This record gives sequence, C-alpha cells and structure tokens, in this order.
Amino acid sequence: MLLCVLLGAAVRIAYLATHWGDKLLLNDSWYYSEQARQLAHGTFFREIFYDQPGAEHGPLTSILLAPVSYTSHYQDFQRVVTVVAGIALVWVIGRFAEELVGPEVGLLAAFIAAVYPNLWMNDGLVMSESISMLLVALCMWAAWRADHSPAARGVAVGAALGLAVLARSELVLFAPLVLMWLVWAHRRKALVAASCAALVVLPWVGFNLLRFEKPVVLTTNDGTTLLGANCPQTYSGKHLGGWLVTCVADDPAFDPAEEPSVRSARQRSLGVHFALDHAQRLPVVAAARLGRSLDVYALEDTIFQDVGEGRPKFFSWLGVVLFWGMAVVSVFGARMLDRRRRVLLLISVATVLTTSVLFYGAHRIRSSAEPSLVILTAVALVQWSRPVKRAEPS
Repeated sequence: MLLCVLLGAAVRIAYLATHWGDKLLLNDSWYYSEQARQLAHGTFFREIFYDQPGAEHGPLTSILLAPVSYTSHYQDFQRVVTVVAGIALVWVIGRFAEELVGPEVGLLAAFIAAVYPNLWMNDGLVMSESISMLLVALCMWAAWRADHSPAARGVAVGAALGLAVLARSELVLFAPLVLMWLVWAHRRKALVAASCAALVVLPWVGFNLLRFEKPVVLTTNDGTTLLGANCPQTYSGKHLGGWLVTCVADDPAFDPAEEPSVRSARQRSLGVHFALDHAQRLPVVAAARLGRSLDVYALEDTIFQDVGEGRPKFFSWLGVVLFWGMAVVSVFGARMLDRRRRVLLLISVATVLTTSVLFYGAHRIRSSAEPSLVILTAVALVQWSRPVKRAEPS
C-alpha cells in the first residue's frame, strides 16, 4: 500500500512540476484561488471584483487553500494542497477497498488510483475536484465502518458528508442516499450522522441567509449553472447537453455589479423557464448530458472543456479510453459483490447520473463517481485473476 501511495505521489508531483509557475486560467480556479487569498488576508467570502457578498462556490476548497495563500507565489502552493488531497485519495481508496472486499482488491485499487489519469489530472488544478473526490471516498469508508463497527457512532459519516457538501454543492444529492443506506440497518447511527452533517453545514447556510438580499442556502452558482445549461446552443447542435459561458453572457439583463443572490435568482428563473418552454427537447437533452458524462457523446467538446480548465489534451483522451474499459469491467465488479456493498459503491454513480440529467454533462460532474469506479474495477480484475476451482472427481 505504501508503494502504491508513493507511486501516486510521484505521478502527481511530476504532473505538478509541469504546472509550476503557470498563471491560472480565467475559470473556476481563479475564484477558488482569489477567495482563498482574501481569506488569508482577513476578508471573508466577498466577490472578487465587486464589494458584494460572495458564495459562487462552496467554502471548503478556499478555506483549505487559505493557509498557503499569503506568499507572492500563492497559486503554486495552492496547487500543492490539491496534490496532497490527491495523494491522500490513493491511500483512502486502497484502505477502503481493503476493508470492503479484501487486501488484494485494496492493493489493486490503490495502484489504479495512483496512475488513473481521471484522478491525478485534477491534482495540481486549483479547483474542488481533488478535495471532493477525497471526501466522497471518506464518506463511503466511514459509512462502511459505521455499518460494521459497534464502536462507530456515525459521527465520522456525518462530518464527512457535511464537508463534502461544502466542497461541491451537488453532493447535497449524495448525502441523503448515504444516510438512507445507513438507516437500512442502523437507524440510530444514521440519525447521529444526519445531525452531525447538519451541524457542519448549518453555519455556512446561516451565514448566507443573513448576508444576501435573497435566500441563499449553499451557493449562488445555481443560477449561472442552470442558465448556461438551458439555452438554444445547449439544446441542439454540437453543444447539446453541455454548458456554455456564452449563454450566461447573453443574459440581456446581465450586470457584473448586480447583487449575487438577485442575479442568481433571476438567472435560475431564466434557465428553468427556458427548459419548461422547450420541454419536448428535454429527453434528448437529458440523454446528451448523460452521454457526455459517460464519454459516449460529444467527446471533442468535452475534451475542449477539459483543456479550458487546465487538463492536458493527450491525458484527457487517455482518460476517456481508460474510462471506457473500466466502466465495462466495473459492471462485472458490481455483480460480484453482495447487495449491501454494491449499493454503497453505486450511490456516487447514482448521484452523478442525477446531477448530469438535472444540470449538464462533463468530466467534472463525473468526478464524484471515479473512486467507486476504481474499486469496482479492482474487484473484477482480482476475481478474474483467481484460478477456477475444479470439482473433485467422485
């Protein structure tokens, strides 16, 4: 396991070296980075360019980046934080798989996690995927431990779920599914977990409800997301099922100085009304969104988005090819597990599919399912590697 973690560290550090000194692209990484910079200097969650309250994304990523955001080269040290999260993910996947299935599966899962591009390509980018994938894996591991250890009370499950929601807001769909899985056999532990998750999230929710003109629960990003995913360009043509910043820029009432909660509510309304007005296209759009997240539709456009977020084009394509193989193998891996283990690993997959249908399809959306994909692939490969036992002749 240690060798696998060291291999994962070597891959990620080498990848980090290729980004060292690069300027951030004008995408979500800029927001996370500058929000962390503000936090480091005592400004708590304000917009970057205007003196308005800010909650474009969940707070956890920026909070974790803040301690290294004092220096003049803070962006490079922020990349180190995401690399550390990626290295930790290798170990968590390996240990979780070991406890869930066995030591052979744990070692193979850790090895796959160490070298799988769809994991390490997120490390070194100043965005939330490395941290959110780590928390998704921790949530499932904590839930499994709570299910099998009399001493586990559900506190770790709740803390991990709350932090996951603060890292990526769409994981609010993931949390209740994990709690439902736990309540299946442990109602009291599930109640403890739900209470702890609420305690972690509520301070951020309360902070938002007090400082915006309109109610904001987790982020103001829902309006931008819905408007960018529900417009003429994403309902037909080569961008079908995707998300476009130009759709947001085409907002006729767009004003960058507008109060964020007001802008979010207005854009959310525009996006929802466009979807309702084009309801006959929704089945096609939903299928295209799923196709994008599953790498069976609009591959070039999806890769273009990856490059725009800082991922190398060659390794993005390599990630697509490896995903195809692992997705097929993981189906067999899921069938080899008993129902309780299988359902736990498939919760993140169900979350990704639901998020894709509701919003849009992309590799970033799919990232939450990658830890489960790695473990299910390892399950199948280990099982296939074992010799077939022949019946003794009578």
